[in-house]
Amino acid sequence: MSAERARRIVLGRRPEGAPAAADFVLEEVRLPRPGPGEVLVRTIWLSIDPYMRGRMSDAPSYTAPVGIGEPMHGECVGVVLESRDRAFSRGDHVIGMGGWQSHFVLPADRLRKCDPGAAPLSAWLGVLGMPGLTAYAALHDIARPEAGETVVVPAAAGAVGALAGQLAGLRGCRVVGIAGGAEKCRFVTEELGFAACLDRRTPDLEERLKEVCPEGVDVYFELVGGAVLWAVLPLLNLHARIPVIGGIAWYNLPGLPEGPDRTPLLMRQILVRRLRLQGMIVWDHAHLEERFRTEVGGLLREGKIRFREHVYEGLENAPQALIDLLEGRSFGKVLVRVAPD
Repeated sequence: MSAERARRIVLGRRPEGAPAAADFVLEEVRLPRPGPGEVLVRTIWLSIDPYMRGRMSDAPSYTAPVGIGEPMHGECVGVVLESRDRAFSRGDHVIGMGGWQSHFVLPADRLRKCDPGAAPLSAWLGVLGMPGLTAYAALHDIARPEAGETVVVPAAAGAVGALAGQLAGLRGCRVVGIAGGAEKCRFVTEELGFAACLDRRTPDLEERLKEVCPEGVDVYFELVGGAVLWAVLPLLNLHARIPVIGGIAWYNLPGLPEGPDRTPLLMRQILVRRLRLQGMIVWDHAHLEERFRTEVGGLLREGKIRFREHVYEGLENAPQALIDLLEGRSFGKVLVRVAPD
């Protein structure tokens, strides 16, 4: 690639069901140039997150979808190559929604600096980034667990679940994880310190969950939906809190799930047990961002928080990274290393 060229991955077509490699197109384009008040950034790290599947659909949602022929959305860490705003200088490390691109231009007010001396650059997209803030805000603003309560966290080896469970544990809660496979479950208990972790693929998940949650469940972080939701629902205690963050088990379905309509069961449990279900989009909790980075950054430096990353090398592998994430084949925060620092 010449110095005057850049690469990007655009949405070639809208997937029906699970995304496939053919839904994405890798393009080479002219290197963008910043205008007044803008900054040119070379991407180092690209974050891959479950919400990206929703952006590939044109169904109504909380934000606009990716247009056909437009670069896929995504948060990036990069280094400034050229700045036409006094807030940034060449060589600064920054975070911004640069998308699936080797280089991007954004207005200066849509970028923020990150300190590679405080934490690895990749961590600013994970434990100190949007997934971390999601976990922190769900805990602080919605779940509000108290010492001694039981907290259940699905996708416990993933970026959001891993931090949510560790933070709940530091508050004195008994944390039970659910993850896909024995290796992930060992990581969740042995490395992250959860009290227990169950394999979501076990055929007797509901019975096993009853055994490890003998006093019921006070907080459930809804990240996956599907069979895990129905296994947890009967165990929810009076006034249990459920931050609804995602439903990855349903993201690739072409339509409504097959089977009986369980809406009456769900609504009865909400009524009888006075459950609090609250959807959350991380942008609504921006007021916590500074506090989150101070608190979690301190815990990270003290070794009280652990995290794991699943790294794909090269922008061209971003589609496979997303496909693997949605199919449960990744382990930890999913990232693409677009270029060396």
